[in-house]
Amino acid sequence: MRLGQWLMLDSLDARARTAKRTVFAETKRGWKLTGETFRNAAIAAVNLTAKQWRRAGRIGPYLNHRVRKFEDARKRFDTHRAEWAVEREVASLATGSHPLIVGPWLSEVGYEALYWVPFVRWVQATYHVNPDRLIVVTRGGAACWYRDITPHAVELFDLMSPAEYAGRNAARGEAGGGTLKQWSVSPMDEEILAEVRRRTGKPDAKAFHPSLMYRLFQQFMLGHRPPSFLQRRTRYRRIEAPPVALPALPDAYVAVKFYTAAALPPTPAMRRTLQSMVLALARQRPVVMLDTGLALDDHEDYTFEAAACIHSVREALRPEDNLAVQTAIIGRASAFVGTCGSLAWLAPMLGVDTTAVFTDPRFLHGHLQVARQVYQTLGAGRFSPLDIAAIDELGLSVAGRSSES
Repeated sequence: MRLGQWLMLDSLDARARTAKRTVFAETKRGWKLTGETFRNAAIAAVNLTAKQWRRAGRIGPYLNHRVRKFEDARKRFDTHRAEWAVEREVASLATGSHPLIVGPWLSEVGYEALYWVPFVRWVQATYHVNPDRLIVVTRGGAACWYRDITPHAVELFDLMSPAEYAGRNAARGEAGGGTLKQWSVSPMDEEILAEVRRRTGKPDAKAFHPSLMYRLFQQFMLGHRPPSFLQRRTRYRRIEAPPVALPALPDAYVAVKFYTAAALPPTPAMRRTLQSMVLALARQRPVVMLDTGLALDDHEDYTFEAAACIHSVREALRPEDNLAVQTAIIGRASAFVGTCGSLAWLAPMLGVDTTAVFTDPRFLHGHLQVARQVYQTLGAGRFSPLDIAAIDELGLSVAGRSSES
């Protein structure tokens, strides 16, 4: 074989080997790419499936959230519908021509002063109700709080004795779940209404019952309505002290009324603290104690040891006019100090500076907010809530300045 032919064959063989290696490399690369493609596809499929599973896992909580939102919306609608129904009932009663019996009020004194009277006043003004259509039914001479609304009133203690009233009202509270609040018309209410119709000679008179206010203001009292809700449905006004006969009183004095309540529980430590407060006040100026000695509700008056400058009006307070007399005494006082509740809500409306004492504010937050706002806009007496829990917590004591200092 010639040299040239051999070189040619060698060159062809080299090219063949090169081509073979190239084909092998391309094939290997192709298999690698194919493998990577399948692997990436598998990873993508796994990731996509995991993502879908995560999304699917969120469907349950999402649906639960939407169901809760729907339930909340339904409850709000039901609540608003109930309030609208009460307002339609109020409008229907107010725009008629028949007489209206306003009451009977059998609940706490504080709710009557802070909510019921302003609500009735708003209804009378909003619907231009003729005052002669209204007959107020309350007890203890509290009709004097309604004098700018109507001149007509019936005293509950003219219909039944204080003992009968206290017993039946306590039984009504127990039947109503332990509360004196009038959420509905009770048999006691019905009997009183029937007797008022008979005595006034108005058999067609309809009841404008406190349950209207309690049902309408329920969500506000639970903290679920803004202050504007109450503002649009009440009308507050300064109250004048009634012209009633009063016992002999000092020329200048502080009216004091402490009674047991959830905000001021009857513990020995509490009695000592309150007694020290009263004695400290008495060292500065005369104190008139508004302890009635009347067991007309579930509250009991605190009583304290006598001192030279402490005057009790217990003997001058009769069941049928005790609230009217207490109102007049507060109206003449230079200041009022007492349990946060009851007459402490009324005193600022009489233009008297008031210190409302409590130690447990859990049941007072909404009422305190209402009181502060109302008294500021009304130009009433100064209202100063006093939490005396800090006195014991800080190891402090109440001591009055000597009148000679």
